[in-house]
Amino acid sequence: MTDGLDVDGISKRYGEVVALRDMTFDVRAGELYGFVGSNGAGKTTAMRVILGVLAPDAGEVRWAGRPLTLSTRRRIGYLPEERGLYPKMTVGSQLTYLARLHGMSAAAAKASTDRWLERLDVAGRRDDEVQKLSLGNQQRVQLAASLVHDPRVLVLDEPFSGLDPVAVDVMSEVLREKAAEGIPVMFSSHQLDLVERLCDRVGIVRGGRMVAIEPVRGSGQRRTSVADLFRHVVSTDGSDA
Repeated sequence: MTDGLDVDGISKRYGEVVALRDMTFDVRAGELYGFVGSNGAGKTTAMRVILGVLAPDAGEVRWAGRPLTLSTRRRIGYLPEERGLYPKMTVGSQLTYLARLHGMSAAAAKASTDRWLERLDVAGRRDDEVQKLSLGNQQRVQLAASLVHDPRVLVLDEPFSGLDPVAVDVMSEVLREKAAEGIPVMFSSHQLDLVERLCDRVGIVRGGRMVAIEPVRGSGQRRTSVADLFRHVVSTDGSDA
């Protein structure tokens, strides 16, 4: 049994608005999976269902073949599109606090905080309040928050937003390393060149449905870019936007 993530037929409705329609896909162990779609396509809603922030009207999310529980969801590293840091807490205190919430001991939480602050080049801002950081450094700290508890699944909503080229390279390297450890890594991005460069497969979402899942690299089958594939799928798919 692999430690992959399976999203099986999830649907979600808000009154007359259908946010997700029988969405099904999987993120394999050790895979980098790009989650692509226009604004309002349903990407963030799907991620929130995976995290348990929202309950689906139908369908199920499984990890390692078993339904996700509160305990197993603590093993997920999540980076929300709307950043969730406490603005008046210092960077170091915040990361240690989040690691402890996920069950780490005080010593392990501090060691992990030190490691990720150094790795993401924000160790010098350890004692600064988050609100005093640049947007790019806040994003680095937010990524550290998704990694500090040693997660076994990564679900990242627009992780490259607001980063300079150096930080993009660092984050790309971190995601590759996590996939190499056998962790399923799923991220959404409007930067389709990054999706093409990093991902093994891409899932394209439109109108709350998964309308295409395609290999990106390693298969020898990709003849068009992810951007061209996205434009083709969105222009030809007949679902409601």
